[in-house]
Amino acid sequence: MSAPIKVAIPGFGGRMGQMIASLIQTEKQFVISAATEAPNSNLIGRDISQILGIQETGIEISPSPEMLGRNSDVIIDFTCPEATIEHLKIALETNTSMVIGTTGFNKAQEKQIEDAGRQIPIIYCANTSIGVTLLLQQVKTIASILDESWDIEILETHHNQKVDAPSGTALALGAAAARGRSVLLGDVRDSGRDGITGPRKQGDIGFSVVRGGDIAGEHSVIFFGKNERIELTHKANDRVVFARGALKATQFIVSKLGQQVLNGYFTMDDVLG
Repeated sequence: MSAPIKVAIPGFGGRMGQMIASLIQTEKQFVISAATEAPNSNLIGRDISQILGIQETGIEISPSPEMLGRNSDVIIDFTCPEATIEHLKIALETNTSMVIGTTGFNKAQEKQIEDAGRQIPIIYCANTSIGVTLLLQQVKTIASILDESWDIEILETHHNQKVDAPSGTALALGAAAARGRSVLLGDVRDSGRDGITGPRKQGDIGFSVVRGGDIAGEHSVIFFGKNERIELTHKANDRVVFARGALKATQFIVSKLGQQVLNGYFTMDDVLG
């Protein structure tokens, strides 16, 4: 049996950090090697076992991001853009691969991640769910077949604590539709409608956002034709689907370590083959 994959988890006390850490306890092929939190967190200095309800591990939650690159195979990052970029620098310094599920990056930050993929294996995706990955593929295919007389609207719903809108997944779905039509999303994006907006412009890709409760995530892509429409929907009933996908991505990225990979920048499409 091969040695377990050593996983570092920044933002250990967050929703996704907790979900990934808990899932790892049920998967023998992984082990937590490091955990970090913000310096003002009341979790600092505590053994991860106290949060997970397991036997003491000797792994203390640290305020130091440098811990993530020590004795770890992969950093799984679902924090915030600024923190992720700092963790990316550490990954480059320590030659540690990354699975990035953080959303809300600006174009310059996305370019930093892409450039880093030329030096270390990285998987970056707005949504690690297997179902959403398949949805993205289908949206691109359908958009490539239908002409501009079909309006495209992307509706997304998330919990009331989500800070970015539209969600990274919604934007990824819009980008998939735009690629299907051989256009740039930035040229056809229509969001933030309010007041007298005038009629819809043909060819635009619209976004609608709903926030409320504790919904893990729901995304629908609707193609409106004349007298008919096509609706594709993915609903995440539990955040564990994102954690499960992240661990599948982790297994994939570890397989790239030590290989002569010309470009180490991957997505969930690569994970699914």
